[in-house]
Amino acid sequence: MTQNNRVLLVDDELHITRNLEKVIPWEMLGLEVAGTAKNGVEALDLLEQNKADLILCDIRMPVMDGLELVRRIREQGLDLDVIMLTGYQDFTYTRAAIQFGVKDYVLKPIPYDELTGVIARVMNEQRARRRKAKDEERKIGQMIDMANEKILYDVLMDYTVITPDSLLMAGVEGQIDEPAYTVIVLDLNVGSEDAQDWREWTAKERKMWNYSIISVLRRTLQKAALPHAVIQTRDGEWCVLIQNAGETLGQEQMAEWTRHLLGAVRQEAAHKLNAGIFARQAALTDLAAAYKTVQRGMQLAISGDGLAFFGGEKSAAVEPERVMWDTAERLVGGLKRGDPDKVNDELSRLADQMQHAGDIPTERLGAMLHFVALHLMRELKEAGLLPRDQEEVFWRKLDGRFCVKDLMAAIRQASSVGVARSTDKRKHSHRQMGDAKAFIDRNLFRDLSVEEAASFVGLSTSHFSLLFKQTYGETFIEYVTRERMERAKSLLADTALSVSQIAKEVGYAERRYFTKVFMKYTGQNPSEFRTSRQGGQAAENEPEDL
Repeated sequence: MTQNNRVLLVDDELHITRNLEKVIPWEMLGLEVAGTAKNGVEALDLLEQNKADLILCDIRMPVMDGLELVRRIREQGLDLDVIMLTGYQDFTYTRAAIQFGVKDYVLKPIPYDELTGVIARVMNEQRARRRKAKDEERKIGQMIDMANEKILYDVLMDYTVITPDSLLMAGVEGQIDEPAYTVIVLDLNVGSEDAQDWREWTAKERKMWNYSIISVLRRTLQKAALPHAVIQTRDGEWCVLIQNAGETLGQEQMAEWTRHLLGAVRQEAAHKLNAGIFARQAALTDLAAAYKTVQRGMQLAISGDGLAFFGGEKSAAVEPERVMWDTAERLVGGLKRGDPDKVNDELSRLADQMQHAGDIPTERLGAMLHFVALHLMRELKEAGLLPRDQEEVFWRKLDGRFCVKDLMAAIRQASSVGVARSTDKRKHSHRQMGDAKAFIDRNLFRDLSVEEAASFVGLSTSHFSLLFKQTYGETFIEYVTRERMERAKSLLADTALSVSQIAKEVGYAERRYFTKVFMKYTGQNPSEFRTSRQGGQAAENEPEDL
């Protein structure tokens, strides 16, 4: 049942407040009388004790009159509307009442039917205004969530460094140290028999499948009312971040959440995923290291039941795997940069590590190298450096029972293909990034995702993000935010457009969120910035920045 709004009646004539209580159909108007007062002082005392949404108030009263009461209400920032009741028709009173934001002005003797209509109109406007404010707050929350996912992708990939004064933390500053995150990596074991049909899918089919997995994960977390982000880190791999509001979670609860997610994917998307969980909660600044720890651990030591913890006290026991993985990561980096010397150095280092593996059993050595080969193939494919025909050849080799020597040969062959294509791509990557930059600049006025920009130049999201950072020295979202703020500064300084219009011109649907980002960027709210640039000639009737 909807709770009624509350009205306070203020008049020094007792018979008027009694008549108002009896004659006005309060229940029909969705109101209940919260109390009556004989002057402004009594009214303020009542407002301290009980909230009111509407005040019917006389202007001329002893001790404190109606105009002073309204002034005090506005000073305190109370969210309520005022209707004045008076026997005086002096325009001075009317002008003062308007100045203090009085909603209407009804002359005595009170025409009760007319007053009922005025009350109904004022309350309808108030309810509509509050609904709109709630909708805007919800939209801002959604926008911050979307912005967070874009930021979190860059953080996970280690493309950006987050600090308390970072522009990207506008509106979400508290997330740097508190709360912490549970980090869960979900991955399709692409080398398993279950994934053989997945390998045959077209790029479009895989894209749709990846999106369906994201949808399943988000729905499952939303049903559980868990604050979260779901980020696709590469084809067939996702990182789930569950935000923990000051609560220390045990591994048993982390595992329970993860099994729930795995079950939902298995049921709705008909695929079995493996899961790795970072053994402790991670702050925002530790997410990249936590993600890499889990990803590496999953590739080198997938548990039998598809769920394992990584990054705990026992992590040091897998030193050979860590060293080999670090070499593989440097190899991937060299391939993506098109650096043949780096690639050859890392291949030689990998071969040397295999020859000097010491007491590691041959079977374990082969398994480690097999996981490195799988990781290399996925990274090459994600970067667009592995043609479809070469991918199929690679799969056939990995599916066979090859010895360590054969696996090294397959890695060398894939690396040779990858570095050749990367060198060719590097020649026109500058043009691609130029095209991407022009596309972004043309679309700053609307919500623009990194996925859309990457698709425009024909790259995967991860490879696009890497190239963009390498080319321009900042991430996609850092560039977009800075360009939007610079454009907003120009519009504020050189035009008479309202702040709300300018917010929309630079891609922010909500003025309040735009204001937060602008203040983070310039140290001033938009109105203050405009005044400082236009010599005090800011646009009239501009509402205050919220």
